[in-house]
Amino acid sequence: MAAWTWKYDGYEPADERLRESLCTLGNGCFATRGTLPECDADEVHYPGTYAAGCYNRLTSVVAGRRVENEDMVNLPNWLPLRFRPAGGEWLTPDTARVTEHRQVLHLDSGLLERVTRYGLDAERTLTVRQERLVHMADPHLAALRTAFTVEGPETELEVEASLDGGVVNAGVPRYRGLEGRHLTHVHTGAVGQDTVWLRCRTRTSDIRVAMAARLTCDAPVTDAHEGARAVQRLRLLLESGRTRTVDKTVALHTSRDPAISDPLQTAVDRVSAAPAYEELLESHLTAWDQLWRRAEIDVPGEPGAILRLHLFHVLQTLSPHTADLDVGVPARGLHGEAYRGHVFWDEVFVLPYLNLHFPEVSRALLRYRHRRLDRACAAARAIGRRGALYPWQSGSDGREETQRLHLNPRSGRWLPDHTHLQHHVGSAIAYNVWQYCEASGDTEFLHTKGAEMLLQIARFWADSATWDEHLGRHRILGVVGPDEYHEAYPGAKTPGLDDNAYTNVAAAWVLARTLAVLRGLPEPRRCELFERTGLDGGELERWEAVSRSLHVPFHRGIVSQFEGYGDLEELDWDGYRKRYDDIRRLDRILEAEGDSVNRYQASKQADVLMLGYLFSPAELRSLFERLGCALDEDGWRHTVDYYLARTSHGSTLSGLVHGWVLARAGRSEAWTFCLEALRGDVADLQGGTTGEGVHLGAMAGSLDLVQRGLTGLETREGALWLDPVPLPELSSYGFSLRYQGHWGVRLRVKHGRLEISVPPSDRLPIDVRLPDRAVSVQPGRSSTLLLAE
Repeated sequence: MAAWTWKYDGYEPADERLRESLCTLGNGCFATRGTLPECDADEVHYPGTYAAGCYNRLTSVVAGRRVENEDMVNLPNWLPLRFRPAGGEWLTPDTARVTEHRQVLHLDSGLLERVTRYGLDAERTLTVRQERLVHMADPHLAALRTAFTVEGPETELEVEASLDGGVVNAGVPRYRGLEGRHLTHVHTGAVGQDTVWLRCRTRTSDIRVAMAARLTCDAPVTDAHEGARAVQRLRLLLESGRTRTVDKTVALHTSRDPAISDPLQTAVDRVSAAPAYEELLESHLTAWDQLWRRAEIDVPGEPGAILRLHLFHVLQTLSPHTADLDVGVPARGLHGEAYRGHVFWDEVFVLPYLNLHFPEVSRALLRYRHRRLDRACAAARAIGRRGALYPWQSGSDGREETQRLHLNPRSGRWLPDHTHLQHHVGSAIAYNVWQYCEASGDTEFLHTKGAEMLLQIARFWADSATWDEHLGRHRILGVVGPDEYHEAYPGAKTPGLDDNAYTNVAAAWVLARTLAVLRGLPEPRRCELFERTGLDGGELERWEAVSRSLHVPFHRGIVSQFEGYGDLEELDWDGYRKRYDDIRRLDRILEAEGDSVNRYQASKQADVLMLGYLFSPAELRSLFERLGCALDEDGWRHTVDYYLARTSHGSTLSGLVHGWVLARAGRSEAWTFCLEALRGDVADLQGGTTGEGVHLGAMAGSLDLVQRGLTGLETREGALWLDPVPLPELSSYGFSLRYQGHWGVRLRVKHGRLEISVPPSDRLPIDVRLPDRAVSVQPGRSSTLLLAE
């Protein structure tokens, strides 16, 4: 596998959904799955085009209840281009004889190439070569070039290109019982001899969507309008060995785009003015070249190839174009319909990478959260709390989008879903605000929008804490932690768990950090903020007290995932592994057996160990000390071992966090989990889920594992802090980053040495702190440091 290409040879219907996700092309504004243009949506193929932030809300009847869901909308399909010998059947790999099939995703250029050879009969072979791009320079354009070559007798080929507005959301089998028809008022038309258009709107959110397609070929083009399709047709006379080419250029606009009034007219004007394919390609390649320079990563071997694929998909979902949009981080990218395109806490795994390469994108993603601060404050008031309660799943306007029922595919039963009680999402947002400001030096954001979010999140945690006279501690009751398996105590009639350790420690950090930020505000800004929010000294005193007295449960010297976790039954792990090939979704297995995972010491993914992901060992010890708890190196090691033995890794994020924590601890098992994080999507370890959309948090997190996890990189106190840990399987790696105005800072770890180069500029030197020394690197200079053994 070449470092800059991702190849698939042969046609395997069972693998098509996976390939379509991993061959998705996008530009941060919209993306299109890597489906073959001649194939319709069916059980094998699923064409899908998704625009960032384009949602629609529908109501379905499930198990006798009316259920409302908001989904990222599958937009009209711009890909269709089918072909057949005149008078014959339309050719697809599922219905015709294929003698060769190859797909190549070119990561450096953002191009998807395919070659398919169809055996038409004993004498004739048709070779189809296609090149596809979703333009990275102009985020509203896409293009498809198709070249046809016949070997054998002269053949007349019928070609039909279309824009298809008859699509639905049906890419996730377990959602198919829900309403999925999001588009309405589909109209089509034509402009001139070579351009057709399609317009429609979403049913309830009333987003207007428009596409225009221009077909270019050295043959006459006719147009037709068939229901929800705008169709263009042509005939090509193919002489043996002579190639004929058809170019399809498409423009996409919605009413959410800035600085336009009419999406249809804008789309028609844009596609009419678009240059020929060769010129489009040139500007597209230039844009990708600039992206790769800013996001350079150099890791040898297969891990490096996978990391580059991960980076490719992160950049396609969250590119510099995203900085102009009001969108969050869709957990499954713009690659499919799983999780309904919602925004979770996955940004806590994504923004730390972006902060050091594309801080303008991080800022935009945080502004998405700030714009929804009033909605979060309203959600807190609705449950009798002050401050901001951000939703576990967010969509268009920031209300809670978490479903209240979910389907267990093993049992076929719809079950209550209480994951909306994961209030720790607020702490992740606060963490991202602080990390962004430390990395970028953006004090303006910290003193304004950042401080406002921190204040209201801290206020929520302080107001959520209740005093327990018996313990002499504050407690946070009735929540769900990152684990997600445990939503209630065994036999309890109400959901929620008490004193989730991750939730409480993270809340204590938010309170302490917010107090420090407020103290550091310029006096006029602090007065303004206090006046606007009604904050006073008495409330700050409570924050200080709660930040030092939140209860962290322990059992047998282990940090308890929540109060009472150590009293749950032990699971027969060996028995379940023997009975089932894959126990990652242990919760579904147990429910199908009539049991409940709530009864067992069994976790879906890292929960307590998330603390070791967010905080360095020194910071974690300090947090526990502030809370009056002792967590020394031995205690943390025992805690890590305890949960390693009791985690099923039912999330792609779990291997990532475990790999990070074990690598920082110098544990030999680290590489096993790092590999799982790398292979999660490319090998579809979750059993079919990648075909429904990539796991963007795990992809970005694997990049950050190299960037911050292995290097111990922290951005704090105006310096770069580095504490590389040896990982024998990855002893040489490097990357570039952007830090407080310095562009293209290069770091490389190689055979016990750390090299840092700062490009020439008029900026101040970069202070670099290692555990045993500090150095200052001037712009235009490099420094090589021998690492301690």
